[in-house]
Amino acid sequence: MPRDARSKASSEYCVNGRGAADVAACSARRPHAILRLVPLVKRNATYDDLCALPDHMVAEIIDGDLFASPRPASPHALASSMLGAAVIGSFGDEPSGGDLPGGWWILFEPELHFRRDVLVPDLAGWRRERMPTVPDVAGFELAPDWACEVISPSTGEIDRGRKMRVYAREGVGHLWIVDPILRTLEVYRLEDGRWVVASTHAGAEQVRAEPFDAIALDMRRWWREQ
Repeated sequence: MPRDARSKASSEYCVNGRGAADVAACSARRPHAILRLVPLVKRNATYDDLCALPDHMVAEIIDGDLFASPRPASPHALASSMLGAAVIGSFGDEPSGGDLPGGWWILFEPELHFRRDVLVPDLAGWRRERMPTVPDVAGFELAPDWACEVISPSTGEIDRGRKMRVYAREGVGHLWIVDPILRTLEVYRLEDGRWVVASTHAGAEQVRAEPFDAIALDMRRWWREQ
């Protein structure tokens, strides 16, 4: 196989499944809580280092540092899934001029390649006017118009610090920070390269949050029952 073909195949395999892993053993060791350990795996990391991690890990490279964490527990997964379903149901189609606005591509956990940084938001969205079709790529180099991070106690520092700075640098227009423990939503808008708070919400609100404020979203559906 030519070198370029091997490189492409390796890159695509890495994104879709980072090697073999004993997932059952991992699940047995994982605590049943939302807490996700985020160790600093390696400094001055390369994409090959990221690809070498097992497929049950969520891995990112930020400022040359490789971070990895297990797949999230149920409160995180529920919030991400329900929020994503609501946004995709209303906006994840071509603009129709009807009750559903459409006009976006909404993806779960896309891999974003920004220079040397590799980020994996819980959700991200591109306006179709900027990205008419979804490209067949291992990682997206075009910054999304919206990103959403569903945080846990152990990932909050990275999500609110390093990742927010990268998103601002790359010109992501809106960022949502969702906390399933506190049951809150923070909506940030990028203005002149800086994040400003567009709105904050909590509990069981019906929210109209930028950039999806054309439709009211029911936050009650995002949270696990007490």
